[in-house]
Amino acid sequence: MKMIGIGDNGAAGLLPHYIDWIHECDVLVGGERHLQFFPEFTGEKKVIKGGLSALTADLQQEKRNTVILVSGDPLFYGLGSVLAKKLTLEIYPYTSSVQLAFSKMQESWQDAYIVSLHGRSIKGFAQRIDGRKKIAILTDEKNSPQAIAAYLKKFGMTEYDAFVAENLQGEDERCRFFTLDEMEQSSFFPLNVVILKQREAVERASLGIPDDRFVQRKPDKGLITKKEIRTLCLQELELKENSIVWDIGTCTGSVAIEAAKIAREGAVYAIEKNEGDLENCLENQLKHRTDFTAVLGKAPEGLDEFPDPNAIFIGGNGGNMEHLLQTCLSRLQPNGRLVMNIATIENLAEAMQHLKSLGCEVSVLQAQISKSKPILHLTRFEPLNPIFIVTAKKGKN
Repeated sequence: MKMIGIGDNGAAGLLPHYIDWIHECDVLVGGERHLQFFPEFTGEKKVIKGGLSALTADLQQEKRNTVILVSGDPLFYGLGSVLAKKLTLEIYPYTSSVQLAFSKMQESWQDAYIVSLHGRSIKGFAQRIDGRKKIAILTDEKNSPQAIAAYLKKFGMTEYDAFVAENLQGEDERCRFFTLDEMEQSSFFPLNVVILKQREAVERASLGIPDDRFVQRKPDKGLITKKEIRTLCLQELELKENSIVWDIGTCTGSVAIEAAKIAREGAVYAIEKNEGDLENCLENQLKHRTDFTAVLGKAPEGLDEFPDPNAIFIGGNGGNMEHLLQTCLSRLQPNGRLVMNIATIENLAEAMQHLKSLGCEVSVLQAQISKSKPILHLTRFEPLNPIFIVTAKKGKN
């Protein structure tokens, strides 16, 4: 069974022996657009439409000579990677849409970050691309060039200019350069690729964002996990680039924001019981170029809506520690880590008791940190409030 990549120029872009294979096969499979390129084909045509499970099952039973037509490179966000796991295929790629778009732009693309928003949520897009110099985006009708421009402007990512390539190799091919303002106000054909390129270099924030760069509750400041403690907590969480993270009692969102920058290919879910603090968290997301789910609620209520995490940070338990820890550890994935900040020895004792009874491997770091502060022409040290950082590791089962 052969799978052949094809462009919007149809048979004109295929090698002669590819065309021979198509005309000689008994069954030709492809999207309606692809099949229309071969009106003279006399065998059976099967349209790829809807879910793949029925098509895969059908092709697994197919004994006749079959050719499958797929847009561009079948192994580049295409059907090839899905069907190759179930079928014995010979795959013959065509030029991918991204490669064609960069050729029209006359720009190298070996250093580009490539992301598909086709049929996917744009949630988390900000931290995924932050600081990247060149980005290629596969779009759809919802995540259109206009929507992408509005999204980038919302997060202050205005260092990008855009190039949009539409209907590549088709009759209505069109390729244009835009500012974000221009792209937001323009119209486009449904089939397009967006390329973003930094007009000026903007670097990502390093770990340990200063406290004063977060919007906080006024006049009652201080409801934030301080930079030094935050950094220790993030280290204890052992986040990976694709981690799923919960932040319970997120307040300003400082831990969630730093976690999102580390787990930029994963996802962060935060919950906060105070409406004003949640508003600050949402404002801080925009300010710090992170886009994660943050909801109003008092955990453990509301956690059912979140996917099972690899890591959980608890900044405050709201007085229902036992129930909260039971819920969190029942959802935490094997080998996952739960980190808590605790200020009193009574709460520390309670947390240790619950975590050990739940079968966790528990460790505690007592952090007593002082920071230098100028006083006239001299320097003194000013202590931060001491804190217990409790880390619980869940077993494999």
